[in-house]
Amino acid sequence: MVRKFRKLRLSLTDSCNFSCVYCVTGAEPPVTRAQTKKEDFVRWVTAIHNVNPLSEIRLTGGEPTLYRDLVDLVAQFRAMGIAKISLTTNGFALNRLAQPLSAAGLLSVNVSLDALDETVFRLMGGRSPAAVFAGIDAALAAGLEVKINTTLVSEMNDSQILPLLGWAKGKNIPIRFLELMAMGHLHAEKSARLVKAEEILSVIGAAFEFRALPRAPHATAHYFELDGGYRFGIIGNTSLPFCTDCDRLRLDSRGQVFGCLSSLQSIPIGGAAGDVSAVLEAAMQMKQRERFTGSQLVMREIGG
Repeated sequence: MVRKFRKLRLSLTDSCNFSCVYCVTGAEPPVTRAQTKKEDFVRWVTAIHNVNPLSEIRLTGGEPTLYRDLVDLVAQFRAMGIAKISLTTNGFALNRLAQPLSAAGLLSVNVSLDALDETVFRLMGGRSPAAVFAGIDAALAAGLEVKINTTLVSEMNDSQILPLLGWAKGKNIPIRFLELMAMGHLHAEKSARLVKAEEILSVIGAAFEFRALPRAPHATAHYFELDGGYRFGIIGNTSLPFCTDCDRLRLDSRGQVFGCLSSLQSIPIGGAAGDVSAVLEAAMQMKQRERFTGSQLVMREIGG
């Protein structure tokens, strides 16, 4: 199968105002590197878009709302003709930014929310849950499509599966439960903390009837539908692999293109159109054929 590159995940910064346990240990030194200039991001994305028109760009981090020119950058990407611009965020600053981001052309946000219970929320490395809930409400009020991402860690937040599902169902927001990825400091010890898809479905099945839906082409999530039509998803890189038709590449804030999270290898984006085309093709060749195998990449640096 010849893969086509369609979606870019762009990491704007490796700074973050949370310390999520599946991303960092908490002992890492603070990020001191200056933020990448807006003009650099525009130049890199323009070069990519010129040789491979993008259907979607997802802005990530670190925490992308910490990037000072975020709203202006969204507007510039929208002016390029990129149809779908989305954001993955911890939601902490959305109450302030949701409306201006929507006005600039942002269409959707994925908010990482690992617990409803405040004690568990903070245990997972988050800050004020009230600010996140306010940010989610602000995003909905601004007309943004909202999805919730919950990364499950055994014996830490697996008690939150049903509370989160019930809360998301009540707000009619899709929630996706993520299996832990063997990345960064968890590369060698992920299995002990993994909550598998079958365990998630067993917990949900004790409270709800549901049916599995066909996985959409190129999708990371497998979706399930409850009686009444509400849908939730599982992103199960271990139990429900989705690598075979992945159509995404990642560009970090240093201008490095990554073809796969299972590889430390990256390629500088360069400047000339011909070089960019070759870079994209080479990056697509790095992809796993069947499943994610893990790496020592840190998600805060490469982007979610």
